[in-house]
Amino acid sequence: MKKLLLIICIFCLAGISAQAQRYAVLDTKFILDRLPEYKEAQKKLDQFSEAWQKELDALQGNLDRMYRDFEAEQVMLSEDLKKKREDQLFNKEKELRDLQRQRFGYEGDLFKKRQELIKPVQDKVYNAVQKLAVEKGYDFIFDKSEGITVIFADPKLDRSEDVLKLLGVNK
Repeated sequence: MKKLLLIICIFCLAGISAQAQRYAVLDTKFILDRLPEYKEAQKKLDQFSEAWQKELDALQGNLDRMYRDFEAEQVMLSEDLKKKREDQLFNKEKELRDLQRQRFGYEGDLFKKRQELIKPVQDKVYNAVQKLAVEKGYDFIFDKSEGITVIFADPKLDRSEDVLKLLGVNK
């Protein structure tokens, strides 16, 4: 009976080990940071962001100047002029908020530019990862760059260098 139980256990363990899944760990941030086209796209994105921020800063400066002028002249203005200037200030403030939302808000210009410039590079990396997974027979590939996706990763499982080789990037 003991022999039969031992044989059943051995067959079960052999079956489980045959079904074992292969996995690897990589760091997409590490990979992206070493791709020249990603660096170029990020540089262009930073230039757009900086230009849009300067535009907003100029509008904010004008608005601040208008507020200071209004505060200084407020006592000398008639009620009609005071109301008109308050409406102008309100409209300029709304214009500034709308432009801020248009440039930096959810699905704003910066978001669209990021999609246009960076997504193709990310897709290229994703395709290389898929190719690596198929070639090496991995069942899972974990990305350790985005927070707490993987708590511990054995460095010998990191295949980031392999992806860089497939992309043709040397150290």
